[in-house]
Amino acid sequence: MRYRVTHRTTYTYSRPVEDSVGLFHLIPRPLPWQEVLSSGVVVTPSLSDMNRDVDYFGNSSTFLHVTEPHSRLEIEATSEVVVQSPTYDAAALAEPWESSRPLIDSGAPDAWRAVEFALESARAAHVADATAYAAASLTPGRPIGEAVTDLMHRIHADFTYDSTATTVTSTVADVMRERAGVCQDFAHLALACLRAHGIAARYVSGYLATKPPPGKERVVGADASHAWLAVWMPVSGEWLAIDPTNDQWANDRYVTVAWGRDYGDVSPVKGIIYTKAKKSTLRVSVDVAPLEPAEV
Repeated sequence: MRYRVTHRTTYTYSRPVEDSVGLFHLIPRPLPWQEVLSSGVVVTPSLSDMNRDVDYFGNSSTFLHVTEPHSRLEIEATSEVVVQSPTYDAAALAEPWESSRPLIDSGAPDAWRAVEFALESARAAHVADATAYAAASLTPGRPIGEAVTDLMHRIHADFTYDSTATTVTSTVADVMRERAGVCQDFAHLALACLRAHGIAARYVSGYLATKPPPGKERVVGADASHAWLAVWMPVSGEWLAIDPTNDQWANDRYVTVAWGRDYGDVSPVKGIIYTKAKKSTLRVSVDVAPLEPAEV
């Protein structure tokens, strides 16, 4: 599928901002199953400096600096991408989940690349309740593809999607207690479940092309940023991408922007401002528009 992705972030402030420094991850990354045809970013007001780079994880990252006083800052990123459904080696999916632990007797030549994704991170802390929850899926010798898919099914069934249940500062412990959250929470929960058992898994941020209800037209700008995770399979070196929020493996409707240890590594926009403003508002509009008819 081919998509045009537009992500618009708008900040408004009660008093002018004198200086604004930001870093964003808004440009999709080229992958074997994802071709980035074009990408661009427009910032209002005009920039004093902007520099595109590649971060530690290989993601496209952009630094910006605005020195013109402003009460409104808008960042609009637009990309065109072609996405295919990832395919996975059957033998890799059939390997016992214990083989996906790079810190424990893994003979895979690239195990060192996966080690940091098997470690605890700030937003995917190893919580005892989550560790115990995962154990029901990670039975001894179970194939990695089957085990992580079962965990995905269970999270989808046992936890409620509720945008009011958590905030950006909520922890895995909060999600376990509330049994509710949003896509970032479910990705962090699954990461904590898997990593506590030694499995390497990474947080993935991007977009999911939504489908309108039958008979309804697409609502432009109604899409949103999305989050899922990918699990390391040493036999093939592939990473199995699963989405607990929607109970499915990532397919050609998923546009990958960036990956890291957790949300903190790949937040869409973050920065520092210098101002006397007491109040600010944030509005985000995302549109993932198909440019070709969906495959039947």
